[in-house]
Amino acid sequence: MHDLVIRGGTVVDGSGGEPFVADVAVDGDRIVAVGADLGPAREEVDARGRIVTPGFVDVHTHYDGQATWDREMAPSSWHGVTTVVMGNCGVGFAPARPDRHDWLIGLMEGVEDIPGTALAEGMTWEWETFPEYMDALEKLPRTVDVACHVPHGAVRAYVLGDRERPGAVPTAEDIAEMSRIVEEGVRAGALGFSTSRTVIHKSVDGEVVPGTTATAEELIEIGRAMGRVGHGVFEMASDLNREWNEFDWMGKLSRETGLPVTFAALQSIAKEQPLDEQIANMRAENAKGANIVAQIALRGNGIIMAWRGTVHPFRFRPSWQAIMDLPWDAQKAKLLDPAFKAQLLSEENDFSGAPQDIMGLLMVVAGGWGMQFEMDADFDYEPGPEASIAARAAAAGVDPADYAYDLLCRDDGAGFAYLPILNYADGNLDFLEALQDAGDTVNSLSDGGAHCGTICDAASPTFMLQHWVRDRKRGGRIPLARAIKRQCRDTALLYGLEDRGLVAPGYLADLNVIDMDAIRLGKPWLAFDLPAGGKRLLQKADGYVATIKSGQVTFRSGEGQGTYPGTVIRGPQRVEMALAAE
Repeated sequence: MHDLVIRGGTVVDGSGGEPFVADVAVDGDRIVAVGADLGPAREEVDARGRIVTPGFVDVHTHYDGQATWDREMAPSSWHGVTTVVMGNCGVGFAPARPDRHDWLIGLMEGVEDIPGTALAEGMTWEWETFPEYMDALEKLPRTVDVACHVPHGAVRAYVLGDRERPGAVPTAEDIAEMSRIVEEGVRAGALGFSTSRTVIHKSVDGEVVPGTTATAEELIEIGRAMGRVGHGVFEMASDLNREWNEFDWMGKLSRETGLPVTFAALQSIAKEQPLDEQIANMRAENAKGANIVAQIALRGNGIIMAWRGTVHPFRFRPSWQAIMDLPWDAQKAKLLDPAFKAQLLSEENDFSGAPQDIMGLLMVVAGGWGMQFEMDADFDYEPGPEASIAARAAAAGVDPADYAYDLLCRDDGAGFAYLPILNYADGNLDFLEALQDAGDTVNSLSDGGAHCGTICDAASPTFMLQHWVRDRKRGGRIPLARAIKRQCRDTALLYGLEDRGLVAPGYLADLNVIDMDAIRLGKPWLAFDLPAGGKRLLQKADGYVATIKSGQVTFRSGEGQGTYPGTVIRGPQRVEMALAAE
């Protein structure tokens, strides 16, 4: 008798091949059979009329703090994700000297918009070295497996101490010590190393993150540390300024070590290199023997704006500044007062003290009504110009600022506006169609666990199914089998996780049962459920009949089952596949 059988589903197995109807049998944490009439089981899931897929593998998250206290790992776990890779963009919490805890929290809060108070209360800091951090993570079972990068920011702070400042130049001895720490972390099980080289990423004090000014020599030497171990992914977020020649050193590093280098590939009017130039430069290096992979997002990366969020269009009006520190009930009373509204709308924005290097973005936030969209109940994340606040205000015969103010006041002050600041320069997502059929890109950049008051892209796997596979109206769609392969097998293989991402005997029993007719993103909401009452945007979904992690049902119809089979991944997962192939 099997431990679990999923009955009669349409298996989309992650290989990219045609779906087929079959049972899936599980014993322990492994799939043992895929076929017809697989016999009785102690537990069954009825999958007739539904699809059965591998669990989703999300390689770009920031649960580094949350994973130390949270078993559920929401919101990613609500969207079929069974494996997360965290520690991206050079930020994380190990290694950590005792006198650097607050500094690391400030770095994460500034870069990833995770409330510092939540991190300070939630983490117990049972570690100093990176191996000790991984040991601490193992103490708490979860709904998902977690894997780690060694983050550049923490490594630099550990080695340079008080010398770590923007523009700091490490000595040869410093670089050697950083390399030693990265090698130690990768030998302990980290799946890679991450850095950030974008001026958008700043600490809560406004300082650019440590990797921004690092030299190619420093980065290559750290990459060589992974090469000595024999595995690891070098992950980077970068402005990709042409003068930096990023692709040149990425190519050299990959060719020398044989390891993959991956970067955030985004369409942005602020980048010197347009996305097509980024992809062309990557492919030129790959043609010379490198293995560089572009991480792409499936929708406009943007700001969800709300009165209680991190950002909204009226943040720089004096009247808002006067009430911004009041309790919500007092704020709401003011916001719903017609006299207060009239006063606020009569005011000019006060940008004094705002960072000058993002002033263009702030101007769009504060008045780019043609680029902002009302998030109604059936919001389409690929909205046309007719759905903009400017267009809807014109149709209603009111000023756009007046319209935006009222929409934020809807639902008792819980209205949302959407501002896609990346991946939406064309006003559509057509440019992503060809990239979805490319072998040198992976679906990524969900930022699960981060940007708590501004973004909720951890729902990306659901968006992929609902929008790209089933509902997209403004362009081409993605075949279901390809979409599942990209979110399961392709992401897993990038990080050496060969034991997952396929529905086949011998593979890890990480599975989803999904009703494609019912799959639907819910409306986001702001929760205040992090430690110390910290806020975060959350979004659930309909259509997930069941999610199975390592053979245990973790969610049924979106409800947690109180099972936590997830663990810490240490290094590439290859042994079981070798056995399965015999």
